[in-house]
Amino acid sequence: MQATEQAATQHSKQSTSKQHDSTQQATEPTLDMQAVAPGQIRVIKRNGKVVGYDASNISVAITKAFLAVEGGKAAASSRVHDTVAAMTEQITAIFKRRMPSGGTIDIEDIQDQVELALMRGGDHKVARAYVLYREERSRARADQQDTAPRQHAINVLYPDGSTRPLDVARLNTIVNEACQGLTDVDADAIMSEAFKNLFDGVSIAEVNSSLVMTARTMVEQDPNYSYVTARLLLDTIRAEALQFLGLAETATQADMQTQYAKALPAYIKAGIEHELLTPELGEFDLATLGQALDADRDLQFGYLGLQTLYDRYFIHKDDTRIELPQIFFMRVAMGLAMNEDNRTARAIEFYELLSSFDYMSSTPTLFNAGTLRPQLSSCYLTTVPDNLDGIYGAIHDNAMLSKWAGGLGNDWTPVRALGSYIKGTNGKSQGVVPFLKVVNDTAVAVNQGGKRKGAVCSYLETWHLDIEEFLELRKNTGDDRRRTHDMNTANWVPDLFMKRVFEDKDWTLFTPNETPDLHDLYGTAFEMRYAEYEAMADNGEINVYKRVKAADLWRKMLGMLFETGHPWITFKDPCNIRSPQQHTGVVHSSNLCTEITLNTSNEEIAVCNLGSVNLPQHINENGIDLEKLQRTVTTAVRMLDNVIDINYYSVPTARTSNMRHRPVGLGLMGFQDALYKQHIAYGSDDAVTFADHSMEAISYFAIQASSQLAEERGSYSSFEGSLWSKGILPIDSLKQLEQQRGSDFIEIDYSETLDWSSLRSRVQTHGMRNSNVMAIAPTATIANITGISQSIEPTYQNLYVKSNLSGEFTVINPYLVRDLKARDLWDAVMVNDLKHFDGSVQNIDRVPADLKAQYAT
Repeated sequence: MQATEQAATQHSKQSTSKQHDSTQQATEPTLDMQAVAPGQIRVIKRNGKVVGYDASNISVAITKAFLAVEGGKAAASSRVHDTVAAMTEQITAIFKRRMPSGGTIDIEDIQDQVELALMRGGDHKVARAYVLYREERSRARADQQDTAPRQHAINVLYPDGSTRPLDVARLNTIVNEACQGLTDVDADAIMSEAFKNLFDGVSIAEVNSSLVMTARTMVEQDPNYSYVTARLLLDTIRAEALQFLGLAETATQADMQTQYAKALPAYIKAGIEHELLTPELGEFDLATLGQALDADRDLQFGYLGLQTLYDRYFIHKDDTRIELPQIFFMRVAMGLAMNEDNRTARAIEFYELLSSFDYMSSTPTLFNAGTLRPQLSSCYLTTVPDNLDGIYGAIHDNAMLSKWAGGLGNDWTPVRALGSYIKGTNGKSQGVVPFLKVVNDTAVAVNQGGKRKGAVCSYLETWHLDIEEFLELRKNTGDDRRRTHDMNTANWVPDLFMKRVFEDKDWTLFTPNETPDLHDLYGTAFEMRYAEYEAMADNGEINVYKRVKAADLWRKMLGMLFETGHPWITFKDPCNIRSPQQHTGVVHSSNLCTEITLNTSNEEIAVCNLGSVNLPQHINENGIDLEKLQRTVTTAVRMLDNVIDINYYSVPTARTSNMRHRPVGLGLMGFQDALYKQHIAYGSDDAVTFADHSMEAISYFAIQASSQLAEERGSYSSFEGSLWSKGILPIDSLKQLEQQRGSDFIEIDYSETLDWSSLRSRVQTHGMRNSNVMAIAPTATIANITGISQSIEPTYQNLYVKSNLSGEFTVINPYLVRDLKARDLWDAVMVNDLKHFDGSVQNIDRVPADLKAQYAT
């Protein structure tokens, strides 16, 4: 059992004997240089010595515990060997999850985990013996007067190899700054816990990491610790960037009030020199822009948001981040203002919107604005033709678009089904599925600039003969050569299919090479032609088809959705009937995340540029702040329209489409937070009313902003003939859907609260700059950056651990904590109850009924 106290000492003795560097020799009594190598887990022993983590010593300790209870013969037991190995692996995995990038643990932490592992494994006698042994050893150490005291003098190792005494005063400044203005956080507690992980010879990076990790573990106590953790992380970010730019070795938050103005021109100069930024950024008035940077806005970040920016968004040179948060926002703003007449003033306007979190551009725009390859668009939609050249051309387009961080939506309905005749080879087709396997593997191979995983969604209409096998693409059983485990899939469902389900009628599956016009038809035209094809099949004029019960196919669609989460269900007819661009083509699919509906063809790859309004930022004591919302939307639509002209197009057909139609997608995020701020339950009638009013306002202001841009810059080239040109706005096209579908299958609220009549007149008079202006995107990452709920989604849990590419983060509902504090119900017991009930308040007796309703998950 003494082995847990001696983790990796053999290796430590070997390494320290070979050290010749004077700095290393000076710290030899307490420092194993390999033990403090980056990314390693280290152990602080009771005398302050730091050694590398060695799992074999844990195995020895657990084995000795079993021998102490079961006797010496247990050493030969395979049961004991297997149990020890499993427990050792379990304990090691716990520390690796806790510290994925390495870190320092106390010897007592290891022994605590050994106790827990023995108890969880049901080896209670062994656990009891181990506990008693630890207590005996603890008393013995206390009785030994000559026990070496723990080292308290701490010297810090810097990257240049020098050592300096730990600057405790600066640490106090950093921690107190991080806690400033926040309630229910304790700077002294952070310092006390952080010091437990420091040792003589600790690196400066580990000093900073210890502060961050300490505060991070306290987030479950109070959500404000997330802000504390982010501010402590800022200290590391500031040092990294300012050192690279040659401005300072370190800086406090107070220092940044002057440092930011100096950092922006230095950053732009360095970025251009290293070919990371476009030289056009150097043509801005950098002095004016530098003065516009607001250092206090760094304090808005929670830990998850800032860590995500640092890991995935900040521009880096040789893995050194050279951006600071406000410079990041200004770089994006400058990148979007490059073609403006007064580019400096517009850049400040755009910066104010982004850095205030009132609005956030999509991830590709944040990644690439102001760079040499400004691929700023979020979504690309393609139609795949029914020939080999077209199929592999589409896959090539997928790769090129994914390379520059674009999400993909592919329409595969035109490709002939399994068993269809191929005239050129006099053979039969293998259908859609083998090609989708290639699409899946391409998305895996070509990730989005190394910053996030490649992502594609393939769509298939419900009448396609391959639909049944398509439904099973994400299953974990069956022939793996006909599975796509990484790709998203979606059904493209015509209304006629749903009518057949309601009426319990049959449904006929066709191959598109025998029914080619179904792909481009919708509404009543589709229904008439589909019935004609069914009659032809009955008469023997069509050979390749299959008839199924519509309800059975629908049941399978729902079953697969429940089992695998795929294919998603999207509806063809409303997307086309309400499309303002019916005169230029057909909507054949949606995009990667099903928020975009744009026309596609062999000649055009549809493109959409996304951004989202932070809805809770526009809520005050009276509800929606319409004046602020109008200002935000007006600027946001201008930024989105600018993307179209600045964007880098890796595929020519995408440029053709985007320049012709100029679609943008303004959405929102934080809908759940907006409800929380108004004390409205998500499932209530009040929430429906708020949704109606807020969506109407965003729609109104977005259309108004695009029309104002048309007056300034001109309408998009295909405006004439569109629904816009006829005075039919999205709020009006609902009537067309009701006419086509039939009132028996739809129920619509046509109420209005804004002056739509004058807006219709304006649109008809001045036109529209953009064919499409609204789209509610998932906002998964940008919602993390701004620290709010995603899109229009409800809260997942009130307390949970979120995992993403940046690690694991404790997320706690700050609104729930606020309300529980107001009723004196927030304490450690409540935290533990939330953990026990997986973040749900429904089974916690102390929580009042009104809060259970409001915070239902």
